[in-house]
Amino acid sequence: MSKILIIDDEVQIRTLLTRMMELEGYDVCQAGDCRAALKQLELQNPDVVLCDVFLPDGNGVDLVLAIKKAAPNVEVILLTAHGNIPDGVQAIKNGAFDYITKGDDNNKIIPLISRAVEKARMNVRLEKLEKKVGQTYSFDSILGESKVLKDAVSLAQKVSGTDVPVLLTGETGTGKEVFAQAIHYSSKRARQNFVAVNCSSFSKELLESEMFGHKAGSFTGALKDKKGLSEEANNGTIFLDEIGEMAFELQAKLLRILETGEYIKIGDTKPTRVNVRIIAATNRNLSQEIVAGRFREDLFYRLSVFQIHLPPLRERAGDIRLLAKAFIKSFAEQLARPVVEIAPAFLEALDSQPWKGNIRELRNVI
Repeated sequence: MSKILIIDDEVQIRTLLTRMMELEGYDVCQAGDCRAALKQLELQNPDVVLCDVFLPDGNGVDLVLAIKKAAPNVEVILLTAHGNIPDGVQAIKNGAFDYITKGDDNNKIIPLISRAVEKARMNVRLEKLEKKVGQTYSFDSILGESKVLKDAVSLAQKVSGTDVPVLLTGETGTGKEVFAQAIHYSSKRARQNFVAVNCSSFSKELLESEMFGHKAGSFTGALKDKKGLSEEANNGTIFLDEIGEMAFELQAKLLRILETGEYIKIGDTKPTRVNVRIIAATNRNLSQEIVAGRFREDLFYRLSVFQIHLPPLRERAGDIRLLAKAFIKSFAEQLARPVVEIAPAFLEALDSQPWKGNIRELRNVI
């Protein structure tokens, strides 16, 4: 049963609203001032707060801020005097769900309460989902006890709290996308999109359209405007895997995003602005690519503000066995089968392999 907290210094109004809410099937608790309201908020854990604007020890507009700070998932509806629109508007700016004038009939207040309750429930579901996603893609999900891996994780944790570009280097299969996800979901951008692009999977023309979008009619088959993945990642993170495979001509567009936060869609004349963090990854030696004329030196310096090298599996002493056991446990859970014990001889065989495909190859073998 959803719970409503009613805050008003007039007993008659609290009683009237309580009866109204109880008839709709809600559980109701009450408070007559700000201090009592915050106490009830802590004790009762309501879904929605219905709050008067004028209270003996403060006002409802300021109380909205305190409530949202203490319980972000709770939705607040402000009760205002007739014609007092400025207080209602300010309450919404402070985080209120909505405001309603005292004396409005049930046809207005009941549906509003219902929508607020549904929003509060959605807030809780979203919080649980975000927590689950955060756990799935957290640094704790990166398995390994070797010093070289822990050093890489430590660097990634340090940079996750910043907004600087990151360049992840290492052989294929060393977990560069896993690191990129952990950095994103540990950052202030965690609630926004994480968009991954494999630069080696597209031709130059298709990658340009995918990354930067296009205007209708800009080329054959462009029947309508298309958002680029850079725009989809706005306020979030775009992960550019195999950045060394990006065509030289497209590198200039990426450089412009890093320098100005702008780019121009195919067939457009006006720039599109984005606020996006860029994490790039490569298994190539970009310094050699620069010498060969295949990679822009200025882009390299922009991308490598913070560079993290991910060690190959053969250099991660002790981690092969740990990962093998973790993969077996994971697959057993997926298939609803008991976890099998790994024979010592098999573990020794795993340790002796070169693992040129690194973690990806080990996972496939298991």
